[in-house]
Order: sequence, then C-alpha cells, then structure tokens
Amino acid sequence: QVQLVESGGGLVQAGGSLRLSCAASLSLFSIETMAWYRQAPGSQRELVASITRGSSTNYADSVKGRFTISRDNGKKTVYLQMNSLKPDDTAVYYCNRVRAPLNWGRGTQVTVSS
Repeated sequence: QVQLVESGGGLVQAGGSLRLSCAASLSLFSIETMAWYRQAPGSQRELVASITRGSSTNYADSVKGRFTISRDNGKKTVYLQMNSLKPDDTAVYYCNRVRAPLNWGRGTQVTVSS
C-alpha cells in the first residue's frame, strides 16, 4: 500500500522558517507531479505548491517568494522550504501526487505565532 508520510512541522514565530519533508512509497515517484497542500481549521484543503517530473514548479499566490518546493527522486521525497512564515500559514500540511491523488497521510501541523 502506498504511503505518504509528512514531517517537519512545528511551532514557529512569525518570520521564521520550517522545512517539511514527505516520503512517498511510490514505485514511479520520479515521473509523478507532486504537490503540497494545506488545510486550516474550518477551511478547505488548498494547493500550496507543485513540482513536475522535470522540476518545474508552481505556487499559490499567497506563498510565492516565500516557499520553495523541491524533490529528491532517489529518496522518493518532496520538500517544502517555508520562509517568512505568517500566522495565516497555520495549517496541517499534506503532500500527494496531483494525478489521481492517493489516500491522504496524516499531515504535519504547522503553527505560526504572531
């Protein structure tokens, strides 16, 4: 069974940084477009950033210039470097593939205090 395991979240002050990791037990990880999503309390899950097999990236307007998505195909891991964090970034962060999303992992909680 394919698993997505997110890690790296925590509590940080506004302006701080965190680096999230997502390990995916996908046999064809290297060809998949992967993405990070987040869900704040009372809100729908939203796409934060995506990265193609060729490492082309796309970001939500709210995180452009602050977040960077990257991948390591050898480790089957996708990362999200988050800088200049804001309280509005507080959410549970998840990763998944964009094509035919898999069962969601547990996510990792990011809390940004003001």
